[in-house]
This record gives sequence, structure tokens and C-alpha cells, in this order.
Amino acid sequence: MNDSSWGAPQGAGRWGAPEMQAAPAGPAYDVHDAQQTRPMPIVPDVSDAGRDADDRDDRDQGAARLSGGPLFRDEKPQEPMSTAPPPPQKKRAGRDLRSAIGVGVGLGAVIVASLFIVKAVFVGVVAVAVVVGLWELTSRLEERKGIKAPLIPLAVGGAAMVVAGYARGAEGAWVAMALTALAVLVWRMTEPPEGYLKDVTAGVFAAFYVPFLATFVAMLLTADDGPQRVLTFLLLTVVSDTGAYAVGWRFGKHKLAPRISPGKTREGLFGAVAFAMVAGALCMQFLIDGGSWWQGLLLGLAVAASATLGDLGESMIKRDLGIKDMGTLLPGHGGIMDRLDSLLPTAPVVWLLLVLFVGSG
Repeated sequence: MNDSSWGAPQGAGRWGAPEMQAAPAGPAYDVHDAQQTRPMPIVPDVSDAGRDADDRDDRDQGAARLSGGPLFRDEKPQEPMSTAPPPPQKKRAGRDLRSAIGVGVGLGAVIVASLFIVKAVFVGVVAVAVVVGLWELTSRLEERKGIKAPLIPLAVGGAAMVVAGYARGAEGAWVAMALTALAVLVWRMTEPPEGYLKDVTAGVFAAFYVPFLATFVAMLLTADDGPQRVLTFLLLTVVSDTGAYAVGWRFGKHKLAPRISPGKTREGLFGAVAFAMVAGALCMQFLIDGGSWWQGLLLGLAVAASATLGDLGESMIKRDLGIKDMGTLLPGHGGIMDRLDSLLPTAPVVWLLLVLFVGSG
């Protein structure tokens, strides 16, 4: 056998392994037999074939990149990106309007029924709303900030504050407020001193923010035309919020306070003022004894301002806490505090203006 036909040096095979020694010529191995042997076929190197295939794939991929075709054989060619602008999306409300309207109508029916049937029942409704609001506020403070405002003295003192305001007027409300603050200070002393200052500060703030401001609603009810005054207060606040939402949703472009509440616009504020002033003129003319339409215009303007500030105030609290709603008790609305945000600061404004316009009787 001729070793040069393998392309390898003497004593080495195709793969570099040593070859077997050729048998010496003799009786059992002559030249004729050697000529009858056929040369072994040359098998191509698998690694070389793989490299050739890889080179072809690399060339194909490079051509695909240049031509914009698919990178792999089983890859579908990419569709050209459309340059047409996306269709305009229809504006959507931030909440479930059906649930919000249903809950609002239900609450309104309960309030109106209790307001014109038995005044004491309405005072009870206000007291329950105050307790639930305090629970929501103190729960969120503890969850998000670790502030433990004592709920029990706040709830008892808050309910007592509303009843005292209805029974004894402003004097009773102030006395109940002072006693509630004192109860918060003493109650918190039963726990370790760490965090005492921030806990009692939050407790006094909660007592003022929720039950004390709500006491003015009960004080509105003490007048002879008390149900009409409370109804005016509720109508003007709801109309102001509705006007702000409707006008702001349809025409709002300029942000009112983007760092506090990005959804509120200046156009919405103008809508709140316009709606509230019209409603105020009608309510003062037809619901309040001795009232006049021009007084209603001023009342509506004041309500729009206080309701907007109250809404922004709670938005500031929720932004600081990092939450969207104070609770989930009312579907479509959030929690009780999310409905009291504009009502609470508006109550003393309406009470004061009605006393100035038509007296406290």
C-alpha cells in the first residue's frame, strides 16, 4: 500500500493515529495480492464540513441583515413599521360610573329620608360616617407611615362631638373637641414613649379634620329650616363636584395643581364655580327662609372654593401616603373619606354664611 495516497506521514493514519505495520512480502503476501486491494475511499472531515456550513450561514445572515430579510431560516420576515398615527382614544372616566352613580343615589336616599323624617336619625348617620372615616384615616396612617393614632378615643370622642354640636351648638362642639384631644394624649400614654409625639399629633389632627368639621353639619340642622339648610349644603357641594368633573373631562387642558392632583384642571374649577353659583342662587331663593338669589351666588362661589380646596387637601394626604383611595367601602367611590373630602371643609363655610345672611334661627 502506498502511504502517500493518505496524505499523512509514514506511520500515521488519516486522523493522525498510528497505522498498522504493513506485512512483509512472502508466501502469504505477494505483489499480486497487493495489487488486488482497492484504495480506501477518502471521507471528508466532519469538522471542516461544519465550518463550511457555518461560513455559509454567516454569509446568509450578513446578507439578510443588509437586505432586511429574516435572520434565520425559520424566522418570518418582519412587517414594515407603520408610520400612520394611532387612532385617537376615547376619553374614559377614572372610575366605574355605574357603581358610582348607584352608590351615590343610595346614599342620597338614606340621607334625605333621615333628614326629613327624624332629625336624630340623620345625626346618627353623620356620627357613623365620622367613625368610619376615622377608622379609614388611622388605618392608612399606620399602614403607610407607622403612625398609631389611637382609634378608640377618637371614635368615641368624634361621635360625642357630633351629638354635642347638635345639642349644644358651637360651644358644645368646642368642649367635645378639647376633651377628645385630652383623651388621645392620655390613651397614648399606656404604650411605650417611642413615637408618642407623632401619634398624638396625628390623633389631634384626625379629631379636628373629621368629627369637628362634621359637627357643623349637625349645627346646620338645629335651625328651624335645618333640613333645607343641610340639603342646600349637600346640593351645592355635589353640584360643584359634578360641574368640575363634567367641564374638566370635556374641556380640561390646563392643570390646576399637577403636583397634588394631576386630574384637576382650571377649566374644571370654572365649571365648579358656574354650576355652584347657579345652584346656590336657586337654593337660596326657594329653599332658605329669607334668602335671596344674590346671596346664593356668593354662597355658591364660596362652596366651589372650599370644596376644591378640601379635595386638594385630601389629595395631598393621599399622595403623601402613596395611595389612591382611603378605602374600598363604597364601590366606584373608594372609601367614606373619599366622599367626605369636599364636604368636611365646606360645612363650616356654609354654616357661617347662612348665619350671616339669614341668622341662626
